[in-house]
Amino acid sequence: MKKVLVTGGAGFIGSHVVDKLVSLGKEVVVYDNLSTGHSDYLANSADKIKFVKADILDKSALAKSMEEVDFVFHMAAHADVKNNLNEPEKLLQQNTVGTSNVLEAMRMNDVKGIAFPSTGSVYGEPDIHPTPADAPFPVQTSMYGASKLAGEGLLQAYAAGYGVQVFIFRFVSTMGERYSHGCVFDFFKKLKENPVQLEILGDGRQKKSYLYVKDIVDAMFTAIEKSNNSINIFNLGHDDYVEVTPIAEIVCSELGLSSVKFIYTGGSRGWVGDSPFIHLDNSAIKSLGWQPSLSIPEAIKKTVGWLKENGWVIKGR
Repeated sequence: MKKVLVTGGAGFIGSHVVDKLVSLGKEVVVYDNLSTGHSDYLANSADKIKFVKADILDKSALAKSMEEVDFVFHMAAHADVKNNLNEPEKLLQQNTVGTSNVLEAMRMNDVKGIAFPSTGSVYGEPDIHPTPADAPFPVQTSMYGASKLAGEGLLQAYAAGYGVQVFIFRFVSTMGERYSHGCVFDFFKKLKENPVQLEILGDGRQKKSYLYVKDIVDAMFTAIEKSNNSINIFNLGHDDYVEVTPIAEIVCSELGLSSVKFIYTGGSRGWVGDSPFIHLDNSAIKSLGWQPSLSIPEAIKKTVGWLKENGWVIKGR
C-alpha cells in the first residue's frame, strides 16, 4: 500500500483507518459525502490527506479519485441497523450498488486490493457460538446483513474474475472514540434527556460481543500484512460477550446515575433482524498474533467518556 483510497473515511471507523494509514506514512485519499461522517474526525490528519467530498453512487467522481491508487478500504456504508426495514432502497444503493461502483472504479484503474467491513449479521441467528467464519449461512434475518452479504459476493466474484485480492472483515458492534450510533449512544442520549428512566429495546438479555475501534483497525492491518490468499475472510470480535442490561448499568454508572428505572419493550430482540446472541469465533485473526487490547466493559467506559467530552455528536442526531 503506497496510495490508498478510504471510502467513508470521515466516519467512525473509517477515520481511525485514515489515522493509521497516515501514521504509516501512506498517501491517503479520503472519499466521503459527509452524510454521517464528520470532518472533525479528520482533524489529526487533515493536513496530510486529500479529501474528496462525493458519494459512492457518483461513478465518475469515484473513478477519478481512484487514479494511481493501489489499495482501497471501502468503509462507506449505510449502517443504521435498527431502522433497516424502513430504508431498504437506501441499503441496496449504499451497501450493494455502492460496493459494485467501488469495484468497477478499481477495475478501471487496475487497483488490485480491497478491505471490506462486513458484519456478523450475515450469520443471521446461528446455532453455533462462537460462530466460525465457515459456518453455513442460514436464512437472512436482517436487511443490513443481506446487503453486506451481497457485497461479499461481489468481492469474491471480482477476485475470481479480475485478480483482485480481497479482505472481508465480519465485525461485531464497535465502540470507542467517534462512536455515533448503537446501544451505548442511544442509552447515553436517552439518559441525558431523562436521567431517572431508560427504555431498553427487547428484554435486556440479548447477548452481544463488542470490540474497541482501535482493536478493529489493528486487526484489519494485521490480516492485510500477514494473510496472502486471494480471498481472506476474518471474523473480528471479542473473546467475550455481554448482555444488554449490564451495558445500560455501566453507562448509568459512568454518568453518575443511580436508581434509574429500566423499562423493557419485551421480546427476545430489540427489532426485526436483531439477533439475540452474537458471538463470533475470532481464532483465525488471533492465529496471526492479534489480541484485543480492551475488555468490553473498558471499551464501553471509554466510549461514554468520549461522548461526555463531545456532546456536539448527540446534538447532531
